[in-house]
Amino acid sequence: QVQLVESGGGLVRTGDSLRLSCQASGFTFKIYGMGWFRQAPGKEREFVAGIDWTSSSTDYADSVKGRFTISRDNAKNTAYLQMNSLKPEDTAAYYCARSRRETIVRTPGHYDYWGQGTQVTVSS
Repeated sequence: QVQLVESGGGLVRTGDSLRLSCQASGFTFKIYGMGWFRQAPGKEREFVAGIDWTSSSTDYADSVKGRFTISRDNAKNTAYLQMNSLKPEDTAAYYCARSRRETIVRTPGHYDYWGQGTQVTVSS
């Protein structure tokens, strides 16, 4: 069965960096676009970053552009989110998800499988 397992979250200070990983299994990873989303308490889940199946195209929310980098290693069936210059407003549970398409989409409804999430907390 399809599984997405995130790791790499934690408690950090403002300005620190973290790298999240999303280990995929149970499907042909290399033919799907992947995305990262986050959800803070009391807020809706929001798009953070997306990458197409070949890594030739990426997309970022304005709030993380220039600080976060999404990447993937199709040989390892893993997607990554490198987060630099973290801010308290980045505090949230972060989820990776499989797109229904090979391209990048921002709408959560276009993703059909989700990981369980990993918590990122940034202290001021």
